[in-house]
Amino acid sequence: MTEKIDIELHINGRSHAVRVEPRKTLVDAIRDECGLTGTHIGCEHGVCGACTVIIDDDAVRSCLMFAVQAQGKRIRTVESLADGEKLHPMQAAFIAHHALQCGFCTPGFLMTLIPFLEENPDPSEDEIRHALSGNLCRCTGYQNIVRSVLRAAELRATAEQATAEQATPQQAEQVGR
Repeated sequence: MTEKIDIELHINGRSHAVRVEPRKTLVDAIRDECGLTGTHIGCEHGVCGACTVIIDDDAVRSCLMFAVQAQGKRIRTVESLADGEKLHPMQAAFIAHHALQCGFCTPGFLMTLIPFLEENPDPSEDEIRHALSGNLCRCTGYQNIVRSVLRAAELRATAEQATAEQATPQQAEQVGR
C-alpha cells in the first residue's frame, strides 16, 4: 500500500486538511475526505462531465486530476452555488426550464456552464451547445439546458444593470460633497 501524505484542499472558501494516497483522485478526495457529495462520479474517464468542478476559475474534470495536484488551488463545487436558500441564477434557470430530470449530471453541467457564462455573458445557442458538448445526460434533452443558460445570461445581465443603476446615485452624491 502506498504511504499517505498530508495535503490541504481549499474548497468553497474553506480549508480541508486531508491525508491521501498520492494516486487518489480529486473527486474521491472531495467526496470521501471532505464530505462534499454534490460532485458526482460518472465514467471515471473524463468523458461524461459529472465530476466537473471549478479550479481557479476553470471547469476541470476532477476524476482526471489527483488530489495532490489541487493543493494550493481554489476549488469550487456545486455546494458553493446557493447562498443559503437563495439559488444561483443558473440553478434557478435549470429549475424554471425543466433542465434536469434525475439530477445526476446536473452538478457537472452547472460547474461547466458557470465559468463559460462568466467568460461569455451573451452567448449564442451554438456557443452554448459547444460548451455543453463535453457533458453527457441520458434522460433529458439539451434544449431545456440551452434555454436555461440563455435565461441565466439574462438574469445576470439584469443584475449587473441593477447594480450599475444603484451605483450611479452614490457616485453623484460623493461628487456633490
